[in-house]
Amino acid sequence: MNIADNLILFGFLGSLAAGFGTAVGAAGVFSLRQLSVRSEDLLLASAAGVMLAAAFFSLIEPGLAVGELRTGRAWQAAVLVIVGIALGAVLLALVHHFAPHEHFISGREGPESARLGRIWLFVIAIALHNFPEGMAVGVGFAGGDLTSGLPLAIGIGLHNIPEGLTVAVALRSVGYTRSTAFWVAVLTGLVQPVGGLLGATAVWAAEPLLPVILGFAAGAMLFIISHEIIPETHRSGHATRATFALLAGFAAMMFLDVALD
Repeated sequence: MNIADNLILFGFLGSLAAGFGTAVGAAGVFSLRQLSVRSEDLLLASAAGVMLAAAFFSLIEPGLAVGELRTGRAWQAAVLVIVGIALGAVLLALVHHFAPHEHFISGREGPESARLGRIWLFVIAIALHNFPEGMAVGVGFAGGDLTSGLPLAIGIGLHNIPEGLTVAVALRSVGYTRSTAFWVAVLTGLVQPVGGLLGATAVWAAEPLLPVILGFAAGAMLFIISHEIIPETHRSGHATRATFALLAGFAAMMFLDVALD
């Protein structure tokens, strides 16, 4: 097995391990009846902070460093990463526009979806979150620097724990059994290694475009944070608490990234 194969394998396994955090969180549905709205907002906001720090310190910063090394100019590196960020955000915006899905607070989005049961709309919504996160982990490992991939995988895994719990408890609150809620949440987590494999393979196949690919993964994550998670956590009157929870998550991920460097 050559180095490229190892990088792809690391990307897949790292995203698989991160996705396992969803199962860990979802297991809480067997002991909890319901999360308060405030608890749900704080958990999701702290997870958003983790994602925000991961996007900057494990994707954008390495992308700028690699870009400057290859172009010899900081501004050219910045342009490459910005192009990637824009592409990632635009792609996620298009997916959200055309894919039917449902959020726990804001309700249904996307085209009419009468043929899809509500449970599958939940699955699609969370999958839209998890795919770019898994892709980011895969890209982080496949960039050739394990010190970027490891904190990213740990950070996304930690982010997945409250997300998995929130998904399972929310499904339980709308009438699904604990077992069904758990397995649906686990299913959404399994989207991440698929994204990780795709991201790692993309880096291997188009290695000269690494700054753009890193920016792409970051842009997809930033879109999810701004378009989905933050609005969801601010709708129920807990905006200030959610903001500080986001900052706490950001600080924790920043410390983790520095400590594991």
